[in-house]
Amino acid sequence: MDISKLMFRDGLMEGERILVTGGGTGLGREMAEAFLKLGAEVHICGRRQGKLDQAAGELADRHGGTIVGHACDIRDPEAIHEMVDAIWRHGPLTGVVNNAAGNFISRTEDLSVNGFNAISDIVFRGSFYVTLDVGKRLIEEGRKASFLSILTTWIWNGGPFVVPSAMSKAGLNAMTQSLAVEWGRYGLRFNAIAPGLFPTDGMSARLSPGGRGGNSHDEMNPMGRHGEMHELANLAVFLMGPGADWVNGQTIAIDGGGFQAHGGNFYAALKDMGDEQWEAMRAMIKGTNAKDRAERST
Repeated sequence: MDISKLMFRDGLMEGERILVTGGGTGLGREMAEAFLKLGAEVHICGRRQGKLDQAAGELADRHGGTIVGHACDIRDPEAIHEMVDAIWRHGPLTGVVNNAAGNFISRTEDLSVNGFNAISDIVFRGSFYVTLDVGKRLIEEGRKASFLSILTTWIWNGGPFVVPSAMSKAGLNAMTQSLAVEWGRYGLRFNAIAPGLFPTDGMSARLSPGGRGGNSHDEMNPMGRHGEMHELANLAVFLMGPGADWVNGQTIAIDGGGFQAHGGNFYAALKDMGDEQWEAMRAMIKGTNAKDRAERST
């Protein structure tokens, strides 16, 4: 990310303590870097401690400040509770970014129960578990905070060929709107971002293996390009930082108008694929998953 394109003054987020789930890679790392650069104390979590330590070390070397990695499987409520306990011993959080996610493209008729749970347990249940654990502490202590969920435009029109993700993200959108009302009285704000195409390695490996499946190519977007990381980071800082205290219960798309132009989903690119093509794609996704499991075990 080009940090020079952050649109906020240095020190804006001093005094903030923010947890970013899935913060060691991809969009989570980009947002974590922006918060750190602007003075926040940042905590990132994920399942691979080595990847978290690498990200935290690189970002601290670049910007100074405090960034801490926590190995935590957010599918496990007890693991979340222990992680938040460890953070809270040094002070309460002032913000949470529910960014951790999993996804892969598949015909829905080819999905297994385990495949469905692999996505919904992280995106839907895990994000709620984190929100609930942190939220209960904040309410008990009478503290204000901001929650941000990273969603997708599929929440508005569905996601053919990524149904578990579309269902889970839509559930988080409902959580955002519901808790914005229910917990607003406690000084807790809930908002969400629905990004368009912001290319990352993880996204490409599971949503466009072999170069297929990405129907939001630059030429299809009304603005003729994909998103740049500083643009997403600027929106996240606006929603999480001081000065936007009356923004609550909102989900904001950042996709260059792609959703309005072509729906922002995979239908057009994948609807005509045959059995052999799907089998090849499944093999590539399985290879990526095996590589990830090997990295977590080292």
